[in-house]
Amino acid sequence: MPNPDLSARLRSAFDDDRDAATFSLRLERHGDDLERSLRAVYGERTPALVERLLEIMLHAFHARPADLKRLDEARLLRPDWLQAPEMVGYVAYADRFAGTLRGVGEHLDYLSDLGVRYFHLMPLLKPREGENDGGYAVADYRAVRPDLGSMDDLSALAQGLRGRGISLVLDLVLNHVASEHDWAARARAGEEKYRDYFHIFPDRAGPDTYERALPEVFPDFAPGNFTFDPALGRLLDAPAPAEAPKPKKGGRKKAAAAEVPAARQTDGAGGWVWTTFNTYQWDLNWANPDVFAEFLDIILYLANRGVEVFRLDAIAFIWKRLGTDCQNQPEVHELTRALRAAARIVAPAVAFKAEAIVAPHDLIHYLGTRDHHGKVSDMAYHNSLMVQLWSSLASRDTRLMQGALLAFPPKPTNTTWGMYVRCHDDIGWAISDADAARAGLSGPGHRHFLSDFYSGIFPGTFARGLVFQYNPATGDRRISGTAASLAGLEQAQVLGDEALTELAVRRLILLHAVTLGFGGVPLLYMGDELALLNDYAFADVPEHAPDNRWVHRPRMDWALAAAAQAQPGTPAGRVNAGLRALIRARAATPHLHASIESRPVPSPDPRLLLLRRDHPLGVMLQVYNFSEERVTLPAYVLREHLGTAATDQLGDRTFDLGRPSVTLGAYGALWLVGQPE
Repeated sequence: MPNPDLSARLRSAFDDDRDAATFSLRLERHGDDLERSLRAVYGERTPALVERLLEIMLHAFHARPADLKRLDEARLLRPDWLQAPEMVGYVAYADRFAGTLRGVGEHLDYLSDLGVRYFHLMPLLKPREGENDGGYAVADYRAVRPDLGSMDDLSALAQGLRGRGISLVLDLVLNHVASEHDWAARARAGEEKYRDYFHIFPDRAGPDTYERALPEVFPDFAPGNFTFDPALGRLLDAPAPAEAPKPKKGGRKKAAAAEVPAARQTDGAGGWVWTTFNTYQWDLNWANPDVFAEFLDIILYLANRGVEVFRLDAIAFIWKRLGTDCQNQPEVHELTRALRAAARIVAPAVAFKAEAIVAPHDLIHYLGTRDHHGKVSDMAYHNSLMVQLWSSLASRDTRLMQGALLAFPPKPTNTTWGMYVRCHDDIGWAISDADAARAGLSGPGHRHFLSDFYSGIFPGTFARGLVFQYNPATGDRRISGTAASLAGLEQAQVLGDEALTELAVRRLILLHAVTLGFGGVPLLYMGDELALLNDYAFADVPEHAPDNRWVHRPRMDWALAAAAQAQPGTPAGRVNAGLRALIRARAATPHLHASIESRPVPSPDPRLLLLRRDHPLGVMLQVYNFSEERVTLPAYVLREHLGTAATDQLGDRTFDLGRPSVTLGAYGALWLVGQPE
């Protein structure tokens, strides 16, 4: 991209030679990735788009606050900041955590004390009023929900977090906007420029053709992928512009008609707009370069407000191609690489996380393969790990998990996984028939078993969850519920059974041990550190009642948070203490750097999961018991990986592996590190 004319132009754009050199060096480093990806998507329109983007980037660079520029330099010196073992994430809704953004700021010591270094506040940009898909129907990307505060409050919160070494993470919804967004309103009003921001059809011919290959995301309450809007019809031919009146002598010339923003009437017959998720969420047309420019401007604006990680919501859906399911198209990765390259030029402290809940062979492309290797998103959700954790917990069998994890291709070493026991969303049983068959299972049969088990109808289950989005055509049933309720704590407390309570606590600590030990950024969902149970009062809130995912989005219980540490013998206290011990052990274990992969190794007992990590400091072997039984493991299995002695990072004890066997208690965990010769 750099050339002599451009260099001269850049010098003229800066008063400070150092800033000019900084911007030029970053442009030289990332400019080719930006231009190549844009050309792959936009072809001959690329040069004009690059000129426009350069102006956006220069403006954002000049506007970037000094403390954030310092953070940029620090991150360039430590590019693996997101992969370090001390990185622990926390995910919360601002209002359910502390009411407002200022309220959140009053609890930063709580996050620091827990060991949090990455704080994801769920959607807080201004959504449409009323039903808004949990905040994912954004009406204004440059404003905060009025009940939470203002953009200045967000900036102040980000600064307070930075002062404690905690990175602020926000959602950026890329696939769609609320039907009340200004772009949609102007499209509905007949402005041709903004109609091109969306996929609008005059009749059902186009939608019906696409629908043949499209799945339904929310078949219960949002069937189909297109919505009729009476204001969207065919645009009528624009009338010839009126001739501008001649100015009177000595008078000022009036603006010509062509200078008036173009708005045209439709034929009044209405039209159809693409709405993958809900009728009030209009899918954007990323084939239009104007959409790309708008979002780069938004990203850099929010980055200058202090956002350090962007969760790219619904990223898999942004490119549409007839005859496909319109997910995971190659252009998605080109567009993400281009956005990342542009962000690296202005704000290299910023990272991208892909919200792509897709199969492993599709997921790896969101981190980068071939010439995109390590240049797309910096982080992606390891949804499969979460699904397999709950599967193994229900079946007391880890063979399916072992096979599924082995099927994952290696990720770029400069990227990281986001792992979680639970999140804000439902659990969809993303278990492939091929993975199930390798474990000797029927895919449909096992998915049916898991839905029965976690909805509480399978005989002998410990779980209490709710069915979400039953699809009669496929038989799929997704599950809602907090981690504690799904792990058996709710049932144990209803029965008043201390033995069952102890098993539920052990299950929760085991699940967190796996996510904290897998190697990436473990993401704690708000309240999991206190074992919060299902909140059935969600049904009393009209805008929440149709969506039972709110059952696992309870409000933070600050009284319980205080009591958990004061009363360590309670279930909340035991889970909290166990989790804090895991976080301390993780921070003290360099073997958990995310550049290293965890790979399953053969286990002599299906109840046990063995994960090996090959770090330059030596081998680490993790052993997890997914049953309520004591399991004895032949010591030679561990000796093959670790030698004759190993230290357990979780218990600070040394094992002599020359003995015949090692025993793990119910839901026990070991993080074993081989001792130096």
